[in-house]
Amino acid sequence: MKKAWGGRFSKSSEQWIEEFGASISFDQELVLEDIEGSIAHVKMLGKSNIIPLDESEQIAAGLHKLKQKAEAGELQYSISEEDIHLNLEKMLINEIGPVGGKLHTGRSRNDQVATDMHLYLKKQVLVIMEHIKELQSALLNQAEKNVETVFPGYTHLQRAQPVSFAHHMLAYFWMLERDYGRFEDSMKRIDISPLGASALAGTTFPIDRFYTAEQLGFSSVYENSMDAVSDRDFVVEFLSNSALTITHLSRLAEEIILWTSKEFSFIELDDAYATGSSIMPQKKNPDMAELIRGKSGRVIGNLVGMLTVLKGLPLTYNKDMQEDKEGMFDTVHTMIGSLKIFTGMIKTMTVKNKEMESAVNQDFSNATELADYLAAKGIPFREAHEIVGKLVLTCIQQNCYLLDLPLDQLQEACSKIEEDVFVILSPREAVKRRNSYGGTGFDQVKIQLEKAKQLI
Repeated sequence: MKKAWGGRFSKSSEQWIEEFGASISFDQELVLEDIEGSIAHVKMLGKSNIIPLDESEQIAAGLHKLKQKAEAGELQYSISEEDIHLNLEKMLINEIGPVGGKLHTGRSRNDQVATDMHLYLKKQVLVIMEHIKELQSALLNQAEKNVETVFPGYTHLQRAQPVSFAHHMLAYFWMLERDYGRFEDSMKRIDISPLGASALAGTTFPIDRFYTAEQLGFSSVYENSMDAVSDRDFVVEFLSNSALTITHLSRLAEEIILWTSKEFSFIELDDAYATGSSIMPQKKNPDMAELIRGKSGRVIGNLVGMLTVLKGLPLTYNKDMQEDKEGMFDTVHTMIGSLKIFTGMIKTMTVKNKEMESAVNQDFSNATELADYLAAKGIPFREAHEIVGKLVLTCIQQNCYLLDLPLDQLQEACSKIEEDVFVILSPREAVKRRNSYGGTGFDQVKIQLEKAKQLI
């Protein structure tokens, strides 16, 4: 096959080599961004008298026709043109004639592809941020309905202390709020135009980089042309933010998987987010939660892959950087799909309030309440801790719980225990009394809910 831009070569490549080096199979996803960047560039060429204004307008009109065809899905791409840039240039020349070859004046594929990627991520990060807010809204709705739903809180996956289920849901709300903030902050690094940096050194043509940046909606331009074409920090940052966000989703997915099991039985998922078994008729598997938990691996892998590609690259552009796109595209699609699925899953899940409350009445998660009770009566906490630990052991031996012990037996352990201890040991009362700022007390959760609503 004849090489693109092959005037310097005396030998053509074999087809399989061309196929290995081509990126059109995936970078066609940048088609609209590439056309958008080309329209801004050719308008600048005409405005700056680098090419005649009538030719600039003719090329821009041809590009608008290609855009219409792209939006209608009518463009046919060829591996022989390597990538989206050369494919579109050939289509343009076929559309309007040889004048289309003037489009590439004063630019390189190096600044062209970087511009496309900045434009693409500007759009997609805003979409992801919108989906984060929708998931936060779903969490808020569940929290608002379950402020006084008492739920076993865990550490080490062991029952620890009773909490409000709303408090548990809001923990994920605040994780996602930090995720949103990271994506929002990253826009400052995405919203920069590399167009006009050319291959690496700028160009001798009197281009106007600030005009093209304005046409494309960028807030600034790269100050250094070598940095402009070699920078992929903005992609790494996007992948990093995505990896952390999907890690948060994976943690919640793991909890949902546990909660839907018979062993926990705290929630039930809507049928739309579960599947059956090919052999066991009774099964209702939380497959969407499991799939998102699994997809966290590919998003984290895309981040590691990108860092590995970049780590040994000298300035400026290297063919290795063709590997910067598939992971970015895959992460965008995975993040948007995962967030949409999760929003629906949380919005439609059924919370089993009675089962949750029953669970906290059949464990020792109120043991800390008794230790705090004794400490409030002047007993050093370490002594109180030991007293309660021995009472827990007694309960285990007698196959009962702290609330089952009669007052006289509690007083044998410590004479300062009084009748009011049974109120203190109530799981609902334990939650209600934890009223420190940011705590799980019902009143504090309501304050937290109002703050969360304001952010949404």
